[in-house]
Amino acid sequence: MTPLIRSTTVLSVRLGREVAMGCDGQVTMGTTVMKSNARKLRRMSNERVLAGFAGSTADALALFDKFEAKLSEYRGNLSRAAVELAKDWRTDRVLRRLEALLAVADQTSSLLISGTGDVIEPEDGILAIGSGGPYALAAARALVGQPGLDAETIVRRAMVIAAGIDIYTNDTILIESLKL
Repeated sequence: MTPLIRSTTVLSVRLGREVAMGCDGQVTMGTTVMKSNARKLRRMSNERVLAGFAGSTADALALFDKFEAKLSEYRGNLSRAAVELAKDWRTDRVLRRLEALLAVADQTSSLLISGTGDVIEPEDGILAIGSGGPYALAAARALVGQPGLDAETIVRRAMVIAAGIDIYTNDTILIESLKL
């Protein structure tokens, strides 16, 4: 079972020819807010991959580096890089102690990667991780059916809803998108 990460919210929405990923900026230690504008989202592989993390910052940054190396090794093949990272993460004595989740997306796939070896692609194109993830996921699913909303707008509105519910998520929201 994947541990509940109580530290942030990352949401990815794939809609039409666009994929957008957003995250909040809050960093907490226990019940104390330490920072409100952290960047938990990166562009990788020549700007063609979006990656966001939930969990321990140092662990997530180490995973970002490992994932970027896998993307390079497998020439930008997101699925292959994700599977290889998950295998290493699950089996390596040091890596398996890392406490984080990654959400990654490119032109064709959106994936959740965990330290238990999971690589999961959502069937509806909506993926959320972190303590506010269930709230953002529910809001995004409700908003997808609304006419005239693009992926970025859905991510922004869903993240604001999650920030209003989850104490580990704030409304300092960073959004990146890829037009397909």
